[in-house]
Amino acid sequence: MWSKKSGSGRSAALLLAFAATIALPRIAAAETTLRIGMTAADIPRTLGQPDQGFEGNRFTGLTIYDALTMWDLSSAEKASVMIPGLATEWAVDDADKKKWTFKLRPGVKFHDGSPFNADAVVWNVEKVLKQDAPQFDPSQVGVTASRMPTLASARKIDDMTVELTTKEPDSFLPINLTNLFMASPAKWQKLFDAANGADAKAKSQAAWAAFAKDASGTGPWKMSSFTPRERLELVKNENYWDKARVPKVDKMLLLPMPEANARTAALLSGQVDWIEAPAPDAVAEIKQRGFVIYSNEEPHVWPWQFSRIEGSPWNDIRVRKAANLCIDRESLRDGLLAGLMVPATGTFEPGHPWRGKPTFQIKYDKPAAQKLMQEAGFGPNKKLTVKIQTSASGSGQMLPLPMNEYLQQALAECYFDVQLDVIEWNTLFTNWRRGAKDASANGANATNVTYAAMDPFFAMVRFLQSSMAPPVSNNWGFINNPKFDELVTKARQTFDPAARDQALAELHAASVDDAAFLYVAHDVAPRAMSPKVKGFVQPKSWFVDFSPISMTP
Repeated sequence: MWSKKSGSGRSAALLLAFAATIALPRIAAAETTLRIGMTAADIPRTLGQPDQGFEGNRFTGLTIYDALTMWDLSSAEKASVMIPGLATEWAVDDADKKKWTFKLRPGVKFHDGSPFNADAVVWNVEKVLKQDAPQFDPSQVGVTASRMPTLASARKIDDMTVELTTKEPDSFLPINLTNLFMASPAKWQKLFDAANGADAKAKSQAAWAAFAKDASGTGPWKMSSFTPRERLELVKNENYWDKARVPKVDKMLLLPMPEANARTAALLSGQVDWIEAPAPDAVAEIKQRGFVIYSNEEPHVWPWQFSRIEGSPWNDIRVRKAANLCIDRESLRDGLLAGLMVPATGTFEPGHPWRGKPTFQIKYDKPAAQKLMQEAGFGPNKKLTVKIQTSASGSGQMLPLPMNEYLQQALAECYFDVQLDVIEWNTLFTNWRRGAKDASANGANATNVTYAAMDPFFAMVRFLQSSMAPPVSNNWGFINNPKFDELVTKARQTFDPAARDQALAELHAASVDDAAFLYVAHDVAPRAMSPKVKGFVQPKSWFVDFSPISMTP
């Protein structure tokens, strides 16, 4: 029989149990946070057009923002293809193939609540193309205009329709537009009106600086807090226009961790849930400790891009071919990189519609490489000095220092004396647009910037067409080959997909036969993550979709 005291205790226990049941839903709905260690040394820019290469697009472009066209990142098996984004459909004008009409998605709002419409598209085109526009931002031009070099202007037809005009017929335009992210004009205007500055240009710069700290796009993630070089916190956008892609976790925390061993240690100690590019020599331990490693071949090339300016040692095709034949890519893969790469024999491998039929076969053949170098006038007692500019880390750079040291040793056996100029990743990426003639090259006659190969412009045109030399785009070495130019024009002005693929295959074969690059590796985008991370799909792309990811307790 319960005493009065016991009854009080029982009542208290029941009250506690009742309180616990009330609290249960809150526990079940506790905030979930995904913490990611990036390879970048700083948070990519958040104001609309990211820096840090495609790592910037991955983390602060495709999260906070949308573009008119976007990539389908839903499959690990199929190639990522372009799909509608903020535009639902588009068509080139049959009478004038320099004009395109884009129909816009209705009902989309920016994070600040203002509507997305044709005025917003025109405003965002002009932020990087129209120098007398109030919102024109020179700091966003380099990473944007070089990725869509033929776009000339935008014109509103009605609220949900825009006309885009190119400088020449360009069948690549819809793909290029995946890189033009839509920032909120209303939010920027509010910041501009409140900004201090001696003139409109100074006020505009102040408005963009303020916008970067409190950005507004239409993407599935919204900015929550931001500390440069330390962290960026994003929260899910409950009102995202594609309900299937409203994020399943509440927050995503992005942390710059440029050093592979430091990233790996952070994962193993539980400081983060996910890291890009784990240290290959730690892969076995990572798996043994119950963490999961994802990888998938992606459209990506890890190259040396050669200078072709006057006096460059790479102007001799025998030297370019010798370098390509002197690298044992299989040993690089199986040793240093623990299997986490695919040997590159060009930008595209056999089976790809743009591969073509190159006659120069890129493989490991040291005797053939040595013979070519001897024909070019070099040997054991007369080495050819070359200088390569590279980074210590960065988006898609894999393990640039150890990989370049591997190449340095391998090429020494073919009479090359390789000097390394190691600089910070974002600086290297900026120098890439300045070119081999610029002082920023620091005397280097090759640069090691990895590149995306998911569309014709990114994969080939920006490097091979003579008119893409700096400051227009990424023809860093000033290649000037009339055959390349002819094939680029043919592909760009061909709107039939099969015929365009054939022209692109011819261009690729010609570039391999010319040994236009030192082709080394294709990345497989290794990522290591906690078993708590669920729902992740590793697509065949530089990019990933963070929306389907969930976290178990």
